Amino acid sequence: MNTRYRNLTSGEIEQLERAGNYADDWSAIRVADPFCVERLRNNSFEGEVTMGAQPTVVNSTLHNCTVGNNADIREVRMLANYVLGDNALLFNIGEMVGGGKPKALEVMNENGGRAIRPFPGMTIGDAYMWARYRGRKAFVQKLEQFTEEVGTVVDDLVESSQPSAFSRVGDCCTIKNTNCIRNVTLLSRKDDPSVVDSCITLIDGVVGYGCTLEHGVIAERFLLGEHVHLEFGLRLNDTVVGDNSTLARCEVGNSIIFPAHEQHHNNSFLIAGLIMGQSNIAAGGTIGSNHNSRTADNELAAGRGFWPGLCCSFKHSSRFASYCLLAKGDYPAELDIKLPFALVNNNVSRDQLEVMPAYWWMYNMYAMDRNSKKFAKRDKRVVKAQHIEFDNLAPDTAEEILHGMELLRRWMANARDSVVLAEGMEKSKRPTVILKAKEGLKAYEDMLVFYAMKEVGSRRLEVGTVVDDLVESSLKDSKTQGLKDSTFNFPDWINIGGQLVAKPDMEQIIADVESGAIGSWDALHARMDALWGPYYDDLKRRHAYGVLCRLAGVDVLTDALWQRYAERYEEIKRYIEQQKAASRHKDDVNPFRNMTYWDDAERDAVLGS
Repeated sequence: MNTRYRNLTSGEIEQLERAGNYADDWSAIRVADPFCVERLRNNSFEGEVTMGAQPTVVNSTLHNCTVGNNADIREVRMLANYVLGDNALLFNIGEMVGGGKPKALEVMNENGGRAIRPFPGMTIGDAYMWARYRGRKAFVQKLEQFTEEVGTVVDDLVESSQPSAFSRVGDCCTIKNTNCIRNVTLLSRKDDPSVVDSCITLIDGVVGYGCTLEHGVIAERFLLGEHVHLEFGLRLNDTVVGDNSTLARCEVGNSIIFPAHEQHHNNSFLIAGLIMGQSNIAAGGTIGSNHNSRTADNELAAGRGFWPGLCCSFKHSSRFASYCLLAKGDYPAELDIKLPFALVNNNVSRDQLEVMPAYWWMYNMYAMDRNSKKFAKRDKRVVKAQHIEFDNLAPDTAEEILHGMELLRRWMANARDSVVLAEGMEKSKRPTVILKAKEGLKAYEDMLVFYAMKEVGSRRLEVGTVVDDLVESSLKDSKTQGLKDSTFNFPDWINIGGQLVAKPDMEQIIADVESGAIGSWDALHARMDALWGPYYDDLKRRHAYGVLCRLAGVDVLTDALWQRYAERYEEIKRYIEQQKAASRHKDDVNPFRNMTYWDDAERDAVLGS
């Protein structure tokens, strides 16, 4: 914006009035040059209105606003207490009123115990930390203080008497054919514009860069990450939606959703959930059935890759390990699925819950491989404020697999008559049966070898050299990374909005916020940035080496062990390629899948070869 404003001349005021413009006080209207009087027709100006160079304003009412250079405002019945960036386009809007801070979001729980308040620049990780660590009261109080300090900052391009940064529209944002916008900040820039088109109501929220909201959306009390797409009658409240997500045709409330989430078919609802991204909610989902008790429901938490099938219904409280695929069904009791990459089925005829570990690896390798690549490929963010681990085999899922292997060995040791029964995965008296437990255990080990060798081998695969480098660097850096004894013995990993952080590092962040060593959201973001580089470049690699050591039951791999894993890695890579082809081939030769096409030429024209 151009901050060299001036008052209107008497001649300009006369011309404006002849063109149907009215102001309750023309001396409160200021403009920047060049200013073209002919571009303003049939408008009302109330309070202080400041306009940059060459704005176009037609048939609109402006109250206490700052308008950027080349902004275009037409048919806006009321625009009040907003700052508009350069080249913003507003058309056919009923009411657009700002000036207040967005209200708190009651995320993850309908009882209100995890409330957060959004602000421009808030990441999904910020929202998660604030909502999750409620037991650390001093930490939460500091985050609240950080947010209050953000609220006192006025955009340095706007005079102090004008609206604060909470009521602004960024450069090149388009808003049109929308009924009501109140206290919503829309972040937008020339190379990453946001669009609001044909929405009904947007109240008390923050829209991230590159977002698109269209076709009948109703949203109240929300935070959207970057490149979020809301459409087709979505009803959204008290929810955080992660970057690169699409939601449509459903109701979503009181939830935190991490990046790369898809929920674009007719669902009943998703209520009081923590969905940790790279997920897909199929049609007919009733996630968090209201109500199973005499009070508001509790919470549902799902790790990365959560994928419930058609018409799935779950009860609160439930928890799912990463990459759980759930077969169509009405699940009658609360669930705690501890095995990652599993297929879960409610077998009504046998009255039992069935869980098949490592299902993705054994029976749908094409989808597993594709899911590991497609999210990064679809990431269209220009500036990646929220760091995201896209690979489905990473330190967090590797640790889940190791835990799953321990459970499988214990349950298999107690098996009778070849039936492996699990414990603690459903709140009911009926049995939980593990399907293909032996095959799943072998698949889990192959998955870990593949993950570990891929990460370690991404640098060099020479026998001995990699081992020496990893041992030396791990012992050298174990103290600086906040890890115990050795980086080969990693603690839990915490998914902070998409970024994986080792638990000791997260504990250090909390301590530094509580002590004042981290004194603002910017400083907290800088710390998260500082953790991402070493994680991506080195820590994953050393964690992978540690996984191999744990599989072998040693502290350091010998050359012979290393050679064995290198050979097994080559075998697993060949298996992956074979299974990818086999899982696609099942579709190609399925007569029911092909029967709607007259011939192969038509099928290939529609689906591709």
